[in-house]
Amino acid sequence: MLTPRDNDWNRFWQHAARPAAQISWSKQRILRVIEPLLVPGKRVLEAGCGSGFFSAYFCERGLLATAADFSQPALDLTRIATQGRARILKADFLKNPLPELIKEKVDLIFTDGLFEHFISADQDKIMKNFLSVLKQGGKVLTFVPNRYSPWQLIRPFVMPGIDERPFVLRELYNLNKRNTLQIEAMGGLNVFPWRVSPEGRLAQYFGMILFAVAVKT
Repeated sequence: MLTPRDNDWNRFWQHAARPAAQISWSKQRILRVIEPLLVPGKRVLEAGCGSGFFSAYFCERGLLATAADFSQPALDLTRIATQGRARILKADFLKNPLPELIKEKVDLIFTDGLFEHFISADQDKIMKNFLSVLKQGGKVLTFVPNRYSPWQLIRPFVMPGIDERPFVLRELYNLNKRNTLQIEAMGGLNVFPWRVSPEGRLAQYFGMILFAVAVKT
């Protein structure tokens, strides 16, 4: 059973996190997907903020960012990365109802590397928690690892102690649809772990990352 453990994640962010300012090839490709959706003045929640790279990017683009995680070392990294511009929120998305923590509805919810650490039933609980603070017409931007990516052969050595169950594209589609979200875009990114990488249909099967952009209707 997948259940993220505080000590594992705290240890990971204390010792394995990259500097937030470093833009990896995978982050660059994620930015290509989300860039057209970032409107200055809009409210965005990064759920599972990790090093704070994306929250810092949202702040630089003029969005009102809330960065949430249950790992204190991750929140400390995010506070440094965002230089006080983002609201920092310690939250367990299974235990803490977000409307009690976030008083204003948000326009976007962004996750990168979150849902794969939970069983299907818990994924639904988390998604429903997200939707409780998302505006009507707001969007959920979800990025998860692909089960058939070559990265999965390397990941256990890079992230020891961190359990996950990677997705296939159909499972990501089902996660959104069964939570009444309307899919706007889906696909794959990063077929191979280097900067020059074919995208498109091939990436849907072998890309390192799968993504979905979905709308609350």
